[in-house]
Amino acid sequence: MSESPVVDKPGLRERKKAKTRAAIQEQALRLFREQGYDGTTVEQIAEAAEVSPSTFFRYFGTKEEVVAYDALDPIVMLAWRSQPADMPPIAAIRKAMVEVFGSLTPGQIEELMDRGRILFSVPELRQAAVGELLRSVQMVTEELSVRLARPADDFELRVFAGALMGAMMAAMVPMLEHPTDDMATPLDRALEFLEAGMPF
Repeated sequence: MSESPVVDKPGLRERKKAKTRAAIQEQALRLFREQGYDGTTVEQIAEAAEVSPSTFFRYFGTKEEVVAYDALDPIVMLAWRSQPADMPPIAAIRKAMVEVFGSLTPGQIEELMDRGRILFSVPELRQAAVGELLRSVQMVTEELSVRLARPADDFELRVFAGALMGAMMAAMVPMLEHPTDDMATPLDRALEFLEAGMPF
């Protein structure tokens, strides 16, 4: 997935690594669409991405990881960190999400939806999907810990992070069946509902 204009570009080495990682994932998703997840080998993915199998494994430990990896995570985190320090956490993440997801092209959104559909439709990938969700909860917890100057093992921080990720997942799942070019609005609506205390 190409770089978002909303954050400063990383160094040349990091950009090259990100480009290689994105190319491997892009070719993997294409092959999964064309011949199925089970029918695609790591060797085929590596050949399509013009890298060696050993290079594939330097970027992704398993075939499952090439689907589970979310290239937007670091971009969203950088956008979140760029928000004013005194802005409440949900308001800050809402603004970051709108900036990042609002900057995606239709092609990038379709690639993201493809990855989500594969994750939720292939039984072997469900564990990887859960692992990715737990990793995201941990990442948000650590970010909140820094932002709010609270311990990283704070119970309330982890509950908050879980609620945040759950709200975003609930907003995204319907988009897998009903694609849209506007991901920012449903995500912002979910976080707005969470921020309001989920009133009924």
